[in-house]
Amino acid sequence: MTEQAMSVTPYWELTFDADGDVDGRERDRLLAQVTQRKVHDVVVFAHGWNNERSGATRLYSRFFQPVPALAPRARLGYVGVVWPSMIFPDEPIPDFPAAVTAEVTAVARPALAKGTRQALVEVFPDRATLVEQIARLLEQHPDDGASLETFGQLVRLLVEARPQDPQDAADILAAGGPAGGPEMLSGDTAQVCRDFARALDQVASLHGTSAASGAVDFSFTPAGLWDGAHELLRQAAYYAMKRRAGTVGERGLGRVLGRLAQEAPDVRVHLVGHSFGGRLVSFALRGLPAEVRTVKSVTLLQGAFSHYAFAARLPHDPHASGALHGLQSRVDGPLVCCYSHFDSALGTMYPLASRLAGDARSAAGELGADFDIGRTLGPQWGAMGHDGVQAVDGTRAFTLAEALRAKWPASGCVNVDAAAVVRRGGPPTGAHSDIVHRELAQVVLAAGRIR
Repeated sequence: MTEQAMSVTPYWELTFDADGDVDGRERDRLLAQVTQRKVHDVVVFAHGWNNERSGATRLYSRFFQPVPALAPRARLGYVGVVWPSMIFPDEPIPDFPAAVTAEVTAVARPALAKGTRQALVEVFPDRATLVEQIARLLEQHPDDGASLETFGQLVRLLVEARPQDPQDAADILAAGGPAGGPEMLSGDTAQVCRDFARALDQVASLHGTSAASGAVDFSFTPAGLWDGAHELLRQAAYYAMKRRAGTVGERGLGRVLGRLAQEAPDVRVHLVGHSFGGRLVSFALRGLPAEVRTVKSVTLLQGAFSHYAFAARLPHDPHASGALHGLQSRVDGPLVCCYSHFDSALGTMYPLASRLAGDARSAAGELGADFDIGRTLGPQWGAMGHDGVQAVDGTRAFTLAEALRAKWPASGCVNVDAAAVVRRGGPPTGAHSDIVHRELAQVVLAAGRIR
């Protein structure tokens, strides 16, 4: 999207690949122009799951739209981060018409929609054959356990990365699981699919719909288990995207912010991230050079990572800490977490996927037919965007109305219950993508003391 097509100006984009390498021309353009344009504050926004650049830039344009009127005297610049993520077409894109994501309604579950196949191939290059094999099994959903195990093996091959990434180990240990990696992909595939199938049924009942196609009742027959297999694919892909977000943040955005601090040391930086983009901007703090103090605020919108990420000590394991423990101190201002209990993606699917990623065997033994995710799995598997930052001393808590009139702390973590506006959406994600609101733009400005 060109600057002329955006609702705000000046606007720059930073495009990163899966390894965190930035487009050098875009980076150099930002570094050269931010001083030329006399920018005092720059707001950097990172999207979450998304398939196309147009989806990301539309989100940025719509979210930023009210900002000039809200801060008329501020000398603002805007940066949109573009990174290789993906979305399944049955999930809403922030501020996109429903018709854009309606393709899946014509595809009988658990088969893959055409857009999903294409997105998987794009985010997992050179694995098109695996995607087609996975799609074929989901279309046929054969009634035998061997095919389900084969499906699990194919999904593991699709999303596997380098041998154990250190950030994966930190996240799994922070949640209370083993260091050996995501057992969601190596345990009993049938049991994992059964657990995901039950979770789908629970999410559907919360929204008054069927967990299958929307027209028939869900069941735990082999066909129903293949709905769980479809969800296993989704969650495995998102596990890979979560890992990728950390990589892009630490190795990519963090280093660019270091360069920006060198070239324009007086420019104040404000980081904003939605979903996995919240994880991306948080891991950027880990990639900042030690001397950089230009990040003046961080705002997480429905952050899709552990609510214990910043904790120095975990309630369930006092000898362990969160993957980002203490890094809120790298922000010369507040780190703000906007959350909503209407977010089904983070309230139901996230804790189950996190538990299965950390310890599939023990999770399988605990989940009964009438289980409740939050009650059964416990708080250690919770997400930032569902109930806010947890186990960090001194964390302030505001309702959205309070946040818009409060005197903000000079530093530390702040939880803002945004359920007053983040509330619209149906299965499978609930209100996860309902973030384009004037009030949330006001929170970003208030946290950064931008007027």
